[in-house]
Amino acid sequence: MRKEHNRKWNGIRTEQPETGRWLRALAAAGLLWAAGIACAACGQSGKAETGQTPQYVLTYAENQPEDYPTTQGAYRFAELVEQRTGGRIVIQVKAEGVLGVEQSVVDQLRYGGVDFSRVSLSSLGDRIPKLNVLQLPYLYDSSEHMWEVLEGEIGDEFLDCFEGSGLTALSWYDAGARNFYSSLTPITRLEDMKYMRVRVQDSELMKRMIEVLGGRPVALDYEEVYSAFQTATIDVAENNWPSYESMNHHEVAGFFTVDEHTRVPEVQLVSQVTWERLSEADQAIIRECAQESAVYERRLWERESKASEEKVRREGCTVIELSPEEKARFQEAVRPIYEEFCGDYMDIIEQIEAIGEEEP
Repeated sequence: MRKEHNRKWNGIRTEQPETGRWLRALAAAGLLWAAGIACAACGQSGKAETGQTPQYVLTYAENQPEDYPTTQGAYRFAELVEQRTGGRIVIQVKAEGVLGVEQSVVDQLRYGGVDFSRVSLSSLGDRIPKLNVLQLPYLYDSSEHMWEVLEGEIGDEFLDCFEGSGLTALSWYDAGARNFYSSLTPITRLEDMKYMRVRVQDSELMKRMIEVLGGRPVALDYEEVYSAFQTATIDVAENNWPSYESMNHHEVAGFFTVDEHTRVPEVQLVSQVTWERLSEADQAIIRECAQESAVYERRLWERESKASEEKVRREGCTVIELSPEEKARFQEAVRPIYEEFCGDYMDIIEQIEAIGEEEP
């Protein structure tokens, strides 16, 4: 069932087309479950690859391009579920944001208008404040540190914190580490951030991070970053390697500072409305497939990140590696944010930091 794609995906998107009026109305009424099942009898044959008419035809909203690692992870998830249910459950992946922007999708999930999705924690922190812990800057020492946390008891605790939200969390997806990149001068030490105009997402946590580092946050849509560098509206932006490369930001901001200030994981979700209609056996299959698709997506992400880094290095980008001592200065500068945004969860933050200290 999973599609194969050869064209290069286009990096992280922050804006997607709005859902149609009819879709929003159905979502609000909680009717898209029935509409999805009805689709099995219209359009194409409605039969799964096994030739069996599905018992359920469910939707999976993905706001990234077809070739993006999270989208490919979604296709893998759908393929595994169809195989292991013998075609009784078919999941239709809708990529490119056709079912709406992430916040809209979260609302649709809560009402059963969309069955599954992959969502960034940045879209969920306001709804479930505890999730802000996992978005704190410089929380992790490395990718290994983050995955040890997410794949352990603490990660399970965060998956469980969705209870009562209308959402059920299935697995964690990777979204890499975000780094600073600049146009005129390289960022080699904390003092270089002073007075810099830094493009950030429209997030209070991210804006505050830039302020405590000495910079001036500028909230801009992601699609505006390239031209903002050209017009000197901003001096600095921040993102992961694949986005920096695929959106050609290295053409207008040739200094890339590897500081890995945030690692914001993403989560696969299922609507609680959908979840409660499935048998325990089917729930177990779906959880298992979600976990396997997460491993698959993580491998894709690692591969794409390495390829993007190699490309921009070949094309002349200057890469600055902060020393451990200098990175510690950045980490210390943002420390007040921890209490400001996550004061009720300092015990969990200390546990996460302790895991990093135990790493060899």
